[in-house]
Amino acid sequence: MDRNGLSSAAPRVDLLDAVRGFALMGLFLVHSVEQYELFWSHPDYGSVFQWVFGLFSGKSYALMALCFGVSFFLIMDSAAKRGEDFRGRFAWRLTILFAIGLLHGLIYRGDFLQTIAFTGFAMLLLDPIKNNRILLFLAALCLLQTPLFLRAWAASQGVDWAAANPLFFNDPGAVALAKGSFIEAVRANATDGAMMKWSYFVEAGRLPQMLGLFIVGLVLGRIGFFRNPDTFKVKRRWTLAVSAVLSVLLYFYAGKQLDAAMAEGPVRNILHTILDSWIGLSVMTAQMLLFIELFQSVARPIARAYAAPGKMTLTLYVSQSVIFAPVYYGYGLGLYDDLTPLTCLAIGMVAWAVQMVFAHYWFRRFHYGPLEWLWRAATRTNLDVPFIRRPALATA
Repeated sequence: MDRNGLSSAAPRVDLLDAVRGFALMGLFLVHSVEQYELFWSHPDYGSVFQWVFGLFSGKSYALMALCFGVSFFLIMDSAAKRGEDFRGRFAWRLTILFAIGLLHGLIYRGDFLQTIAFTGFAMLLLDPIKNNRILLFLAALCLLQTPLFLRAWAASQGVDWAAANPLFFNDPGAVALAKGSFIEAVRANATDGAMMKWSYFVEAGRLPQMLGLFIVGLVLGRIGFFRNPDTFKVKRRWTLAVSAVLSVLLYFYAGKQLDAAMAEGPVRNILHTILDSWIGLSVMTAQMLLFIELFQSVARPIARAYAAPGKMTLTLYVSQSVIFAPVYYGYGLGLYDDLTPLTCLAIGMVAWAVQMVFAHYWFRRFHYGPLEWLWRAATRTNLDVPFIRRPALATA
């Protein structure tokens, strides 16, 4: 225990780290093909786009959110076992994360650290609820996209604000990213980009979905789902089968049925947004459970390789934007209109392989990633946090 009365972090769970690393990979591949959002200025909806976005867009972010809920439980549970009330420290931890997100958002307007931090404060109010069934009921209300259903109803009644196009449909900042200087890009990200980001998270239902996944992660943490995955082997495999079938039905059939049953207009658009959210959840669930199957099989060495980048997701997530946004933006190489989606995907895959190797070598020498260490030290308001690994002393 350190001089501030804070002991070391909760024990790491390799499976959770590996799942988080897998989610970060998917997120990075989406950003690579999306050219850090400049793809939309010259979209190419070919097979590369269809596969990458079909597999990872909206799914990897959702998996990250679920992992946050599990991590929240591990941190709070570890503090409770030490007899500490960690709520104040966790609120401060979220405040620091929000500040990191604000800075990151100046480079990449799609930053989701701010939204994680903002939504994470709700977990401090939900954690005292010890009845998991109540928590799952609240999660269901969020994941069913209740606010969007209310908006669809309001739009059907002719309410102007409900029927209007979402704000994020307009993109006034794209020109600054594609052609402007670094200062112009930062200014655009801090103004129009920030407005678009928050509009998207609110009007596309990402915030309630994120909160619902936080709650599900909290419950999974309580029941030890990631600590003892084989305890849930039968339920896990049944859920995998159901989510796989549901993914196919929702992705290939539900949208067509909706289009056939309802005329084009704002109500149908809102219902499609809800459907996209459900597709993302079903695909994410199937991916996560399939990954766990691999982790618990002879393929564990391959799946476990994702644990190292999963332990430094904050560092890698921010670094990806700092390094690769200039590859596509006008103030850097400006390659957004020169590279095909396939080339962008290849760059992303090679870059991810490099990140995995880097993470493995990094943790041979260090306890935490650089930003993870700074985040932990700032949370504890002192620098008494081990960073460099000391060589083990030889014993006779």
